[in-house]
Amino acid sequence: MPVAVVRPFTALWASQASSNLADGLLQAAAPLLVATLTRDPLVVAGMTVAQFLPWLLATLPAGALADRTDRRRILVAGNLLRAAGFALLALALALAGGWRHVALLYAAVFLAGCAETMVDNAALAVPPRLLPRAKLERANGRLFATQSLVHTFVGPPAGAALFALAASAAFFAGAAAFALAGLAALLLPALRPAGEKDGPGGPRRTTMTQDIRTGWTHFWRHDLLRRVAFISAAINFFGAATGGLLVLLITGPYAVPMAHYGLFVAVPAAGAIAGSLLAERVVPRIGGGPTTWLAALVPAAGYAVLGLGHGTPLALAAMFGAAFAGSLNQIVVSTLRQAAVPDALLGRVTAAYRLIVLGVVPLGALGGGLLGRHLGVRAVFLAAAAGLALAAVPLASRVTTRRLRDAETFPVGASPSDG
Repeated sequence: MPVAVVRPFTALWASQASSNLADGLLQAAAPLLVATLTRDPLVVAGMTVAQFLPWLLATLPAGALADRTDRRRILVAGNLLRAAGFALLALALALAGGWRHVALLYAAVFLAGCAETMVDNAALAVPPRLLPRAKLERANGRLFATQSLVHTFVGPPAGAALFALAASAAFFAGAAAFALAGLAALLLPALRPAGEKDGPGGPRRTTMTQDIRTGWTHFWRHDLLRRVAFISAAINFFGAATGGLLVLLITGPYAVPMAHYGLFVAVPAAGAIAGSLLAERVVPRIGGGPTTWLAALVPAAGYAVLGLGHGTPLALAAMFGAAFAGSLNQIVVSTLRQAAVPDALLGRVTAAYRLIVLGVVPLGALGGGLLGRHLGVRAVFLAAAAGLALAAVPLASRVTTRRLRDAETFPVGASPSDG
């Protein structure tokens, strides 16, 4: 019996790790390629638009697809589609010699983003089908820790090194990693939609639009899920507002040499990994409610430290703490969603949640850039500190450990007798 449980999750873990590695490789290679093509800030910023636009356009349909289709097929097809897209881009770079065009990269990144919405929504809905509730926090912790490790520590340095050898080499490597992710997903058991096994007498067929509406309605009417979504959205909004300007703050007022800037990427990543690995011990001790408060207030304090301070050690400590708290909250929210939402709706509700949480990223980045241009970089961090602290008061006040436990024990639409 243990083997039957472990092997499917191991396949999911391997698939996600390989996919995260590919994302890390391309996180370094794509901006480097843009920088060789143009120095126009607007064109460079277009990469962020191309990357996140699919989360606004395709997230809800991707969530509906995850509830209508075998989720294993989505993981396989989505990763293989990304592999094919970046392999073609790499081939074009290798064969075109000196000819390159940023539109080709935009197209590849946009299509990869569309595939990513399908893969990520499906992947987040898979663990409850493979593991019992008691193991979800540990499983989510392992998945998120692996994501932080390979996406931040392994992928970007390797992508930059490969790009230095040849631009096409980095994209070929990313394509290979996506292909491996698709092959690993083939080892998963069939993950057909709930109710499909009922045959001709099963549930009636609905349209994609009806499915999207049902999923969004379920999400919006679930007060607790809606609240944690807006908390995460606030964290992401102010994180995006400050994230793009961090390099200006650290290499400017803090006078840190560019060669040492990597510390300000590595240390938060280490905090995220530590939080993911320790979540199964920390969250039960302090409770999910206090974890939600910490996820907002610790980053808010960190922004204040960064905006007011000058010392590198204190700044790094603040960033480590913010990443640690954010990682704990990510696992609390993922576990809540997986335990509280019926499997037949999980893909659509996850998509609705991610639309709110990720849709604010471009807006936050734009807002931070405009504020920084007019008031200075430090002002952005101080505004983020105040804004996030104020947002936490109305949003986190009703997210208690008891409400989280009740929502996980008795999902919306289920009764205690449903087991």
